[in-house]
Amino acid sequence: MRGINGKVVIVTGGAGGIGSAICRRFGEEGAKVAVFDINRDAAEAVAADIRAKGGAAHAFAVDLTKQDSVITAVTAAEEALGPTDVLVNNAGWDKIGNFLSTDKPLWDKIVAINLYGALYMHHAVVKGMVERGSGRVVNIASDAGRGGSSGEAVYSFCKGGLIAFSKTMARELARQQISVNVVCPGPTDTPLLDDICGEGEKGEKLRTAFTRAVPFGRLGQPDDLPGAVLFLSSDDASFITGQVLSVSGGLTMAG
Repeated sequence: MRGINGKVVIVTGGAGGIGSAICRRFGEEGAKVAVFDINRDAAEAVAADIRAKGGAAHAFAVDLTKQDSVITAVTAAEEALGPTDVLVNNAGWDKIGNFLSTDKPLWDKIVAINLYGALYMHHAVVKGMVERGSGRVVNIASDAGRGGSSGEAVYSFCKGGLIAFSKTMARELARQQISVNVVCPGPTDTPLLDDICGEGEKGEKLRTAFTRAVPFGRLGQPDDLPGAVLFLSSDDASFITGQVLSVSGGLTMAG
C-alpha cells in the first residue's frame, strides 16, 4: 500500500487480537512499529515476531489510564523510532452488564481505557504531527458506538464519544494536513470477546447471538481489520478525513 513503507506507527493495545494483527500488517508493509500494550511481555512477543519476519518493531509498556505513562511511552517510542507518522488507537476493554445493574467503579474503568486512553494518546502524539504538518490517526471505535448494543451501555457511550471526538479533531487538524478517521469493528473473535461473553452456557448463547446478528453469518476475525486501517493510514487515503468505516460483515449499514 502506498506511503506505508518507512513510516513510524504507534498501535495501542498492540498485543491483543485485533491490535497484533494490525501491528503485523504494518510490519509486513515496511513500517516501523511501536507496539503499545499494558502487558510488556505480550507486546514484546508481537514485536519479536515482526522482527523475525524482517520488519522493524519495538515494544513499549503503557497504562493508557494514566497520562504520565502515555507521555513516557510516546517519548520512548519516538526516541527509538523517530517522529510518529501514524497513530492507531486500538486498545479497548468492556464487560457485559445491564446498565442499571452496574456501578461507578466499572464505568470508570471502561471510560478510562476506551475514552481517556485515546484522549491522552492524541494529546501526546498529535502535537508533533501539527509541528511537522503531516500525520494520520485511525481510531478503532465499534459499531456499538453507531447503533448501540444491549449490555454495553458505557462502552457504547465511550465509542460514540470517540467517533464524535474524531470528527471534531478531523476538522481542527485539516489545515495541518492531518487526517483523523475511524474504523468500527463488529463482533470479532478475540480474547476480549471471550471476556465479554464469559464461559458456560450463557457465554455460548451470547456468541451465538452475536454471530446471528451479522448478515455474513460469522464473527469477524482479527485479520479482517488491518486492511481498512492500513488503507486509511496510506497515501491512497490522503484526501479522506472525518470518516467512519464499519468492518462488520454488514451488521451496520449506516450511510
